Amino acid sequence: MDRIELIAPCHFGLEAVLKREIKDLGYDIVQVEDGRVTFAADLGGIARANLFLRTAERILLKIGSFKAVTFDELFEETRKLPWENYIPKNGKFWVKKASTARSRLHSAPDIQSIVKKAMVERLKGRYHVSWFEESGDDYPVRVFILKDQVTISLDTSGTPLHKRGYRKLVSEAPIRETLAAALLMLTPWNKDRILVDPFCGSGTFLIEAAMMGKRIAPGINRSFEAENWDFVPRKTWYAAADEAGDAVLEHVQMDLQGYDKNPQMLRIARENARDAEVDDLIHFQQREVKDLRHSKPYGFIIANPPYGERLEDRKDLPELYGQMREAFDRLDTWSKYVITSYEDAEKYLGKAARKRKVYNGMIRGEYLQYLGPKPPRREPR
Repeated sequence: MDRIELIAPCHFGLEAVLKREIKDLGYDIVQVEDGRVTFAADLGGIARANLFLRTAERILLKIGSFKAVTFDELFEETRKLPWENYIPKNGKFWVKKASTARSRLHSAPDIQSIVKKAMVERLKGRYHVSWFEESGDDYPVRVFILKDQVTISLDTSGTPLHKRGYRKLVSEAPIRETLAAALLMLTPWNKDRILVDPFCGSGTFLIEAAMMGKRIAPGINRSFEAENWDFVPRKTWYAAADEAGDAVLEHVQMDLQGYDKNPQMLRIARENARDAEVDDLIHFQQREVKDLRHSKPYGFIIANPPYGERLEDRKDLPELYGQMREAFDRLDTWSKYVITSYEDAEKYLGKAARKRKVYNGMIRGEYLQYLGPKPPRREPR
């Protein structure tokens, strides 16, 4: 099993960010589709991808792909796959999720049931048993069907990768860690530049920024499903963990500031930052956006302001976004990045230089980008 294919799902519209991350890890891209990137790796790539990719939702090991327009075809083609190379005799296996789009097979429960039956039939023949205890490690299976093309994979991550382990408490409208990291990567911000979040909530943007600046691998403090699988050598996990530990920058200075008008949210943000071991890099303070000021030029603002999802809150949005515009105008050399689903956002903030459609959970929004001037180049000493 020298060469495998891994599939990394991500937020729609942010495939290019994930593709760049994967290439930076040294792997070759096989295919880029809406919401997923497939790449070639060795077995060590399972550990490294889970540990290092900031914008992937999970890492799937591709078992096979084929065309199926009937349930009989789905059964027969699934049975042909070499499941015995992955799942041991006592393995616990089930089809955790089946999704389908623009295909003749569209019943997720039926797809799950048929794929499970086909796997059982294959493994019964290979292990010469009539039934399975399934008392061992978990091997969750995922099926994705697009235009009648079936892709079957094992979920190597288990718990989704956006759950880094540091965010035990969240705000009312939290932004996923993976989405926050991707939006940061779409900016020219780096650890030497000021970054302010005026609606910091539970602190996700700033914690992700601090981890990026300190080169802390996003999966360094959590476990993964495939750690227990026999065919993935234990030494690959040790090597990836050592690589992650060696990469961390111990002595880093960063100017990261988070503001929120809710003191409860600030308490949560501080606790999350402590759990992520970056609390020394972030300054949290109770402050409303109308009071946003900064003495230094050429900073960055990244914000996930209220959208007005609840009808009773929508009446407050014109005033809030007007206050944001006044604060933005005061910081005229700064670059500002705002994710919002408020349809009148540009009416109050001004026309964005760039914008990109993104989804925060099931909420469709836009990533508005207001680009400030580049700082003057420093004269060499």
